[in-house]
Amino acid sequence: MLGSHCKIDALDQWCLKTLLEIKWYQLVCNKEVRRITKQPNLTAIVQSQHLSVFRHIARMDDDADAEMILTALPPENWKRRPGRPCITWLNAIQ
Repeated sequence: MLGSHCKIDALDQWCLKTLLEIKWYQLVCNKEVRRITKQPNLTAIVQSQHLSVFRHIARMDDDADAEMILTALPPENWKRRPGRPCITWLNAIQ
């Protein structure tokens, strides 16, 4: 999962440099781009949104559909398709 975070942040950084019209040969460091734009990393924004949704679901009644779906376990004979992540959304939040 660490690799996907790096790829997302790299794309975010590339987009910011493109918007600011900073070319690769100008050698502007990433921290400088973040200071100029005052933007947090995209993965930090996504993580805060995940936690916000989790807090909303955690406050629901135990018999709410979203609460039951979040805590439900897959059937015993169920397997993930090849190439799919092994970690669940709830495990990622923890």
